[in-house]
Amino acid sequence: MINFTKIFPILFSLIIGIGNLNGGDYYIYVCAESEDEVALIRFDGKKAHVEKRIPVGVWPLEIEGPHGITVAPDGEHWYLSMAHGMPYGHLYKYKTGTDKFIERVELGMFPATMEISNATGLLYVVNFNLHGGHSKASTVSIVDPDEMIEVERVETGIMPHGSRMLNNGMKHYSVAMMSGTLYEIDAMSMELTRTLSTSPPMKKGGHSSHNMNTMNHSKMKNSKKPMAMKMDHKMPPEKPTWVYPHPNDDLLYVVNNGTNNVVEVDVKKWKVLRTFKTDKGPYNCEVSKDGKFLVVTYKSAAKTGVWDLRKGKEVAKFNNTRKVTHGVSISPDSRYAFVSVEGVGKEPGAVEIFDLQKLKAVAVAEIGKQAGGIAFWKMTN
Repeated sequence: MINFTKIFPILFSLIIGIGNLNGGDYYIYVCAESEDEVALIRFDGKKAHVEKRIPVGVWPLEIEGPHGITVAPDGEHWYLSMAHGMPYGHLYKYKTGTDKFIERVELGMFPATMEISNATGLLYVVNFNLHGGHSKASTVSIVDPDEMIEVERVETGIMPHGSRMLNNGMKHYSVAMMSGTLYEIDAMSMELTRTLSTSPPMKKGGHSSHNMNTMNHSKMKNSKKPMAMKMDHKMPPEKPTWVYPHPNDDLLYVVNNGTNNVVEVDVKKWKVLRTFKTDKGPYNCEVSKDGKFLVVTYKSAAKTGVWDLRKGKEVAKFNNTRKVTHGVSISPDSRYAFVSVEGVGKEPGAVEIFDLQKLKAVAVAEIGKQAGGIAFWKMTN
């Protein structure tokens, strides 16, 4: 009898391979934070082309700072956080293709990274609060992207970042840099359900992570928002900046910028399983759709690392073309990693492209200053 469970993955790989041979194009949006621009990049498998530079924001004499960007699951719209508004930032909505501005909504202080739930259709934005006081917890804004209305605001930790959903859309995760904590929000109830310290396990069988599995905020008066967590202790050394789920939704990968490591978290057991020691200043990460590779940007080292998740080893490390490596987005076929690199001063930012099959750098496209937020749009044949 034919074992279809083994044949289907092989057929899928062959189909993807044929698509690549036919010369498909890859399209990526990337922010230039110090230019108030978003660039649309097209990669044809050999060269990267800047197809369009899209001016964003409404104040001609003020840098508003496009920071986080995401494309809707249906590919019809893209959303952008303008972080430097005073006192609050905004979420902007654009039409893909025409890149026409549609609408904006005011959020919290310094809205940053975001993603849309496949289950609820709602968009989750962390309010990073970079310029505010750093003694109080900040929030995650939950937005109806069709109506561009903020429907809820959930309190998490100090300087939250790395807003990501499980692939099934049922749980939202973020980390807080100055709290050293991973946060889980239930997509249906819009309530904070669990927190976990992002510190690695202790060497002698112990574990330094605190675990709040039984948080229940449903009985709080007049609000669904959880109470602020007191931050009387010193800032944890981990300074987590990013979280990303494995395609199987059983694992999360949390980047600890302050202690130069990435920790692997078991979603069900809610504990750290493995720790990957990285180069200096890891900042963002993403897992390829086939679950094989974890790509990590090293902001302080100006490098990009590729980790084999089965082996738990770094199998490639690339020197970036300029300093301050920022974000990463991997193509849906798991073939290419697109990495944004900020640059320094008046130096242009860049998108650098790495082939994950051949483990080599293949192309660079220069854009505006301080290239940061990056989001994959589509593949075409």
